[in-house]
Amino acid sequence: MQGLYDELRPGRPRTVSDEQVAVLLRRTLKSQPPAGTHWSVRQAADANQLSKSSVHRVFRTFAVQPHRSKSFKLSTDPFFIEKVRDIVGLYLNPPDHAIVLAVDEKSQIQALSRTQPVLPMGLGYVEGVTHDYVRHGTTTLFAALDIATGTVLTDCKPLHRHQEFLSFLKRIDTAVPAQLDVHLIVDNYATHKHATVRTWLGERPRFHIHCTPTYSSWLNQVERWFGLITQQAIRRGSFRSVRQLVARINQFVQHYNRNCRPFTWTATADSILEKLARLCSRISGTAH
Repeated sequence: MQGLYDELRPGRPRTVSDEQVAVLLRRTLKSQPPAGTHWSVRQAADANQLSKSSVHRVFRTFAVQPHRSKSFKLSTDPFFIEKVRDIVGLYLNPPDHAIVLAVDEKSQIQALSRTQPVLPMGLGYVEGVTHDYVRHGTTTLFAALDIATGTVLTDCKPLHRHQEFLSFLKRIDTAVPAQLDVHLIVDNYATHKHATVRTWLGERPRFHIHCTPTYSSWLNQVERWFGLITQQAIRRGSFRSVRQLVARINQFVQHYNRNCRPFTWTATADSILEKLARLCSRISGTAH
């Protein structure tokens, strides 16, 4: 009978028995090395008396990656399901005669200048930047992403209190045509729920607030846009002042809006809930 490892790696000579593969995988998945948090190829090879190349082939065959990890956070919001269905419904079936805006702020964006000149990229080597820098202050970027068109309305402010958020809401109110309702997708930050903000919204019935569940910023599409501007305009920049940083942000936004496209949301509420149920089952053995 041909071994399991031979079946998965046709054409290779049989160098590792099925039993050795099973022991290797069980030890890697169910235990830790004596002085570490995860197995390396070398450690697994020594512990199982195998060659490093054999361990590497087994790991690759079974997609085992002990050197990697990913983070997650399950929401404890008692209305998680209702909020997921509400927000996903706005993405997949937006209301008529209305605009849906994904709104949030990216706070504490630092204006950093490198202490030494950047070494430009060349043939065979990457761009080089110093690891140390000088801080010149911070700004907060408020953004409202129109999910239908992909355009972004932004404003940079020195702080991110309820006063600044209310000022940004007033700018949205001015920018959106009066005949349209405004559906805002926001997170649970206290600034968004301040009494002054609630009062202002209560006096404007065309505004509708939709809060994401706790620990569920991934439901807000504007977070993806924050990732874009961070990667393309901020992270590798060098800014001698907050004014220069703000100018760079505004330049990026203007260029982005001239060439923007909406993000394509494909996940249904049911598919999201099914995925979370599988995750809960892996963690606790139940889907709750």
